Amino acid sequence: MKFRQWIIAAVLLLLVGVAIVGLLQTRELPVTNDETTAAAAGKRLLGRKAPAAQHSLVDQRPLQTARRLAATAGTSEEQALAQAAVKVADHEVDLAFFDALRTAEQNPPPLSPEAKQIAARKTKAEQTVKEDQENITLLTRKLAAAPESQKDNLQDQIDVAKAQADLDQDELDDAAGELEQAGGDPQAKIKRLQAEHEAGDHNAPAIGSAVNPHEQDYQAHTLLAVFRAWQALREKIALLEDARNETTEKEAYLAKKHSELTAQVQKDKENREAAKQQAKGFASRNKVTTRDESKASAKAALDLLKQYTLDQKNLADRGRRLQDEQDLNDIYGAWLALVETRERAGLHRLIEAALWILLVLLAVYAADRFIEHLFTGMTAENKRIDTLRAVVKFAAQAVGVIAILFIVFGMPTQTTTVLGLAGAGLTVAMKDFIVAFFGWFVLMGRNGIRVGDWVEINGVGGEVVEVGLLKTVLLETGSWTDAGHPTGRRVSFVNSFAIEGHFFNFTTSGQWMWDELQVQIPSSQDPYPIIDGIQKLVEKETSANVAKAEAEWHEATSRYRVKALSATPGINVVPTGSGIQVHVRYITRVYERHDVRKRLYEAVVGLMHRKPEAVTQ
Repeated sequence: MKFRQWIIAAVLLLLVGVAIVGLLQTRELPVTNDETTAAAAGKRLLGRKAPAAQHSLVDQRPLQTARRLAATAGTSEEQALAQAAVKVADHEVDLAFFDALRTAEQNPPPLSPEAKQIAARKTKAEQTVKEDQENITLLTRKLAAAPESQKDNLQDQIDVAKAQADLDQDELDDAAGELEQAGGDPQAKIKRLQAEHEAGDHNAPAIGSAVNPHEQDYQAHTLLAVFRAWQALREKIALLEDARNETTEKEAYLAKKHSELTAQVQKDKENREAAKQQAKGFASRNKVTTRDESKASAKAALDLLKQYTLDQKNLADRGRRLQDEQDLNDIYGAWLALVETRERAGLHRLIEAALWILLVLLAVYAADRFIEHLFTGMTAENKRIDTLRAVVKFAAQAVGVIAILFIVFGMPTQTTTVLGLAGAGLTVAMKDFIVAFFGWFVLMGRNGIRVGDWVEINGVGGEVVEVGLLKTVLLETGSWTDAGHPTGRRVSFVNSFAIEGHFFNFTTSGQWMWDELQVQIPSSQDPYPIIDGIQKLVEKETSANVAKAEAEWHEATSRYRVKALSATPGINVVPTGSGIQVHVRYITRVYERHDVRKRLYEAVVGLMHRKPEAVTQ
């Protein structure tokens, strides 16, 4: 083997080894309750950059993310995790709305001069609407107790009051909208977002409505299907990792706020105890303390108690939200581990398919080397051996390509029908090619033709110079009997003639042919001595060829149980007006025809010029 061939073999073996190691590394692991894998995944997620937080009054991302992921849940295990995630995220967002409303109430934003005017107009409009409602209520009571003669008048007053109330309500709505746009009423915006959130439950995507259909093929036996499934699972893993990053970021934020609120509640608790002691002191000195001082102290104590209560509620809500985020983190972690297990199985299948492809390539390469070694020691026509070697190599490579295609794409669903239709179509479209290809096998058989044979194909005679896989090439000679006189033209024939037509092979082992010699004996000479002399002369000259030809003909016809032909020269005597004409037929090799005829004519001429006594001797 050459150095390049050794390199190819070594690379293929190395790739096979790498694939085997990959199979061992990605084999299915036993399921345990150990949380090492989850911890490692958590560290990996914490190390990645978290997406930037959205600046909004209420962070609804947990529910949006949970719903988006729930739409991709394909298996029953994923759907159960998705339902749990949506439920926990919805609870966390509801708490976030309550928290935002309470925070907006406790911390009203500073108003600009323009916002103060709008707030005053809103307050005035609210008072007007309240008065309108009270007036309508009063008129309605009067209408119920009034006599019939006053009811029409009261009803008209009620209608006018209702119309005025509608106008005042419109003014209140306009003022509220302007104040919200000016940033002076965040509670209204939060309430509107809360209403949209509650209405959005009906428009949420169904669980499993956006499942990638390819991700369930991770255990298929074809490379293409497994690759698509592995790619789909990788995309889902990326979504889950982003969701877990988001949850981790939110969890850290809430933990920080929870710690701050805990410290604030502790401080409020101390202030509460101080307020209690102060209240007790006022009770013991109620005669000395003025009314204003008592009122101020009571208000301060009441404010401290309200603040303590609000902080306690906020702390409890933050604790529940933090717990929800932790639950979401655990759910996404379990979901991620589930998908990673399937992704690992898909990767295992991918490596397995790649290993089979490498083994097929290695087998084809080994077959190629074996074919080269097998044909190296054969002795035959070089072109014939080269053609046969090429055909065998092509067959081995074709089998390898078909095997690789089956590994990549798999067997067709209707294999028999597809193969039948494909075979019929190829047969019709490539009829000439197929017939020519199989014609080569006929020509390579025992009764075929070889390079150097003298043949006639479709009326064209010549010497065979090439027998290819699809065509046969002749060196045209005109008539087959004109040996050694080629026309110089190369004629190619598609090998289909070996099956669809016929051909003549005029070549035996020695390429024998019957030639004829004609001699005119004048009437003035005695013909008998000359005829006897010519017969002895031809028999002596062709005796060696006669023996060889009869032996070859006997060997060629023995398997057909046909009586062997005779190669003995024959003489035919024809009387004419000017004498006797002698026709002598004898066997000779094609390429020796002219030389033999020349020698015979010279001998006959010498024989006819001898004296009769010499001819008789």
